[in-house]
Amino acid sequence: MTAQPDAPPWTPYRPPPGPRDEALQADGAWRPDVAAALRDVHTRDLAQMAAAMADDARRAGLQFPIDGGTAAFHVDPVPRIIGADAWATIERGVAQRARALDRFVADVHGPRRAVAEGVVPERVITSAEHHEPEAAAAPPPAGVWVALAGLDLVQTPDGEFQVLEDNARTPSGIAYTLAARALVEDVLDLDPGRIPARPLDGAIALLRETLDAAAPPGGDRDRATDPINLVVLTDGPTSPAYWEHRTLAVHLDAPLLTAEDLDLDAATGALVMRDAPQRPIDVVYRRTDASTLKAPGHALLLRALRAGRVGVVNAFGTGVADDKLTHAYVEDLIRFYDDEEPVLRSVPTFDLADPEHLEQALDRLDELVIKPRGGAGGAGVVICPHAERDAIGAIRQAITDDPGAYVAQELVLLSTHPTVVDGCLQPRHVDLRPFAFTTPTTTRVLPGGLSRVALKEGSIVVNSSQDGGAKDTWVL
Repeated sequence: MTAQPDAPPWTPYRPPPGPRDEALQADGAWRPDVAAALRDVHTRDLAQMAAAMADDARRAGLQFPIDGGTAAFHVDPVPRIIGADAWATIERGVAQRARALDRFVADVHGPRRAVAEGVVPERVITSAEHHEPEAAAAPPPAGVWVALAGLDLVQTPDGEFQVLEDNARTPSGIAYTLAARALVEDVLDLDPGRIPARPLDGAIALLRETLDAAAPPGGDRDRATDPINLVVLTDGPTSPAYWEHRTLAVHLDAPLLTAEDLDLDAATGALVMRDAPQRPIDVVYRRTDASTLKAPGHALLLRALRAGRVGVVNAFGTGVADDKLTHAYVEDLIRFYDDEEPVLRSVPTFDLADPEHLEQALDRLDELVIKPRGGAGGAGVVICPHAERDAIGAIRQAITDDPGAYVAQELVLLSTHPTVVDGCLQPRHVDLRPFAFTTPTTTRVLPGGLSRVALKEGSIVVNSSQDGGAKDTWVL
């Protein structure tokens, strides 16, 4: 490969055949926008950059939950580049999908029009692991159920971005997105103004505005003199995700509380802090592992919510939109609620409780990915084209015995991106988690989000809990 004049002279870099490589074109030449964006990076020593990044991450205490504990969060020093045109499509599609998911959750806890009109089978809702019928009695006072959504996108070999999964309960990653940008700026010693990417400076303000908008209507309350009282609810230091909870609370200038820190004002029914009972809590940014209404510690919160005295982000009941079977119907939900064609397509997903879909999936099982409907982090996923025969036989029996407990998806050859491995540039598979912020009046998308990278050669499982890492995402 002959390096272009402005291209990073990192050789040899040989992506595998099949997947789309986001840095090299099919003829082996560097994509011009990637080469130009990384012009200030290509003179750096890869091993030194990776070591400096790891040192900075350790000093910052950057951790990620894994196997009930925590591990150092790995950030690759080579940023991922997304062009302006590609981002324009992603931004429109993510906002459209987030709005549809919010309307679906509201519909589930309301008239169920989508069921009545045959868009979604009722069993998709009633059999969802996180379906909470009781949430209908505790709706969000501002009307938005899914205020924050994190969608997992993958890029296909032809360059199309598709939605692999939807995350609508407590989507994680905003703090990691900001941390990745800060680490890259520091290690590359680049002035933020020299980074050819849209800034993330407004991310916390956007998050704060979204959380504030979830507060109960304030009547004639003057929010300039009486601002929204926001708290972040966590399980405490024992939570593997505590680093992100604490980091966001600091950025938001909000108290970080556990359920034990909450109390109820007997006279007004307002939720308050035990240490500051004189000021009602307006909004709870809920980041606990206990996501259900009936979980221990939610009794006081539920009483205030039912009285319309507090907003919760995301609202209880949003787990039905997280369900991997719901994913199979989101394109139809967009058409139903918005009368629009989906801007982003879903990775094709089979509803295995449908006999026709089950038969098709069993006929092609060797080609598909099988996922449990619940769970997260890639747990229980069987990538049949890469699996041993015994594993395929076992999952075939499992879905035959209980087809409603699983979904099947087409295997997508995730795109690859140059990644530092053992001091060299190697192709590794990536996905993207952009974040959508919805208020009663608008939906906005943070430019870029968190790019996750599979550090094992050939692996398409990018989750940090399975030896994955992250990249800073530069939207041009």
